[in-house]
Amino acid sequence: MPLAPANQSQLIRSSQKDEYYQVFLRNKASASFQTLAGSKLWLDWRKELELLADLAYHGLTTFSGYQTLGEEYVNIIQVDPSKHKIPSWARRGVFVLCYVFCPYLLDKVLVCLENELSGGQESCNGVRWQHAVCGLWSLELLLKRWMQRALRLLSESQRKACLPVVLILQHGVTLLHRLHVAFFYINGSIYHLSKRAAGITYVSVTGLSSSDRTIRNSYKLLGTMSVLQLLITICLHFNTWRQRYRARQELKRCRNLSSQRTQCSGSRVTRCILCLEERRHSTSTPCGHLFCWECITEWCNTKAECPLCRETFQPHRLVYLRNSC
Repeated sequence: MPLAPANQSQLIRSSQKDEYYQVFLRNKASASFQTLAGSKLWLDWRKELELLADLAYHGLTTFSGYQTLGEEYVNIIQVDPSKHKIPSWARRGVFVLCYVFCPYLLDKVLVCLENELSGGQESCNGVRWQHAVCGLWSLELLLKRWMQRALRLLSESQRKACLPVVLILQHGVTLLHRLHVAFFYINGSIYHLSKRAAGITYVSVTGLSSSDRTIRNSYKLLGTMSVLQLLITICLHFNTWRQRYRARQELKRCRNLSSQRTQCSGSRVTRCILCLEERRHSTSTPCGHLFCWECITEWCNTKAECPLCRETFQPHRLVYLRNSC
């Protein structure tokens, strides 16, 4: 019986089955480590335990040249780009490294970089810095030191400009994975990015089934819908980012106006009757009374009336006074 390319449903069922056994191994490894070393060390090293469990699973199956339990479940085998040979040990090694280590390292680097750029007092996984056992090697500590040396070469404005890039990369990784899955639904060849990097595909041992074309057409429709959904998600993310950018610019202008108003007022101090402090970002009600913008908007969330004369009004009728001194 001639071998045929595995369809989308076979690849997805195989991946789900492998994920089930990987989660089983992770849970067993975590429970054993927690029992032996205690909850404190388990919290510090749980990510590394999951990495070792995944490495053990794929090391004993794929890298050793055997089928995984998921592949055996749906009767598919790995092949190289020629479609006639089992992948070489180098290809299998590339897949295991990309599948197991790349997500772990990428997450560590982006989180540490974000914390260093934001200038927070806590470094990456602050619990690890405070509670790590002396003498143990720590990847986060090495990353932190390397990033601190690299970021010293940047000015403060450059550091602030790099922070949005890191946030975009964090969201971009998720969007890239979703895009890859959507194209997998359409062409039905490679489900994981790590297998694409290694050039590993699958063929079905049972040959071509009578429902194969129907399955592929159904997944093509699902892939098209996934691409449309992803485009909508990107547009929504962009719109949210634009609104936040405008809000930041507006806040900067408000602060500048507040400082100008303070300089113009001189010794004259105007107080808000709600907070009993110097009025900031003066806002007028329809009846003409002045309050802080934050105070009156918070008040209107509870009562839509003037705190002084009790005249009722809708919150959208508040007037922000930009150039009042």
